Amino acid sequence: MADAFPFLKRTTSGVTVSLKVRPRAKRAALEVAADRIKVAINAPPVDGKANAAIIALLADTWRVPKSSFGIVNGRTSRTKTIAIAGDPAEIARRIGDWAAANG
Repeated sequence: MADAFPFLKRTTSGVTVSLKVRPRAKRAALEVAADRIKVAINAPPVDGKANAAIIALLADTWRVPKSSFGIVNGRTSRTKTIAIAGDPAEIARRIGDWAAANG
């Protein structure tokens, strides 16, 4: 099921997820889009606050430890690629289940 989502790619050490971020939103939210996940966060894009808020929201939503997350691409951009370390099949299943329920 997880292979049906173009924003989700399996790697040998986990998965990568493509995001489009909207900082300074009124409320934090995740939304499934065609080729990426749209993330709205309250934090401003200053001093890494937005990136920390993104990781906290994703970790809470997908029940994955924050320490498993890393920003692969787009540290200062609204378009980001996030890597999540761990069992690729398990993480992809969790994200795929969430995307199917919320897409």
